[in-house]
Amino acid sequence: MKKLTFIAATMLAAWMFQACNSGNTEAKHEDAVDSAQAVNKETAPVDKESSDFAVKAADGGMLEVQAGKLAQEKGTTQRIKDFGALLVRDHSKAGDELKGLATTKNITLPDSVGSDYSEHLRDMSKLSGKEFDKHFIDMMVNDHDKDVDMFDKASQNLTDPDLKTWAGNTLPTLKAHQDTAKAIQDAMKKK
Repeated sequence: MKKLTFIAATMLAAWMFQACNSGNTEAKHEDAVDSAQAVNKETAPVDKESSDFAVKAADGGMLEVQAGKLAQEKGTTQRIKDFGALLVRDHSKAGDELKGLATTKNITLPDSVGSDYSEHLRDMSKLSGKEFDKHFIDMMVNDHDKDVDMFDKASQNLTDPDLKTWAGNTLPTLKAHQDTAKAIQDAMKKK
């Protein structure tokens, strides 16, 4: 009976600790990317450039998934909602591939988006209607321009051959997203 009481008390204490800390999500988000980079620096799983790329790619992929979910929920046109669904599907798949690769390379990836992205998502979630659509698609064009550039450089310059190949294999999907986002943005400007 004492053992059962001890287990119940331990579980309650753990739950209370988690509940008390869950209110500080911004600190958790802020630390996720920095923490992953710090762990990778200490354990030196692969070269710094390769591990930093993996962390940034994971962070950006999580942003795309969360932004895509927001677009599915808040978008005012079917085209925005469909693009959101495409982002969720493709970036979830790429994220799963990267997680598998990171595991084999002993690279620690962030478990949530970094503070800049979480702040941006929070602000974006407060928008609605056409204001949301415009903000979302402008963000997607800008973000995919940066992603395509980062993945293009990684596919040519990374020293880790597996991450280099993954970047090269992921690049066509990012370019397709970039083209779609620009087409939606152009169509919105014409209205």
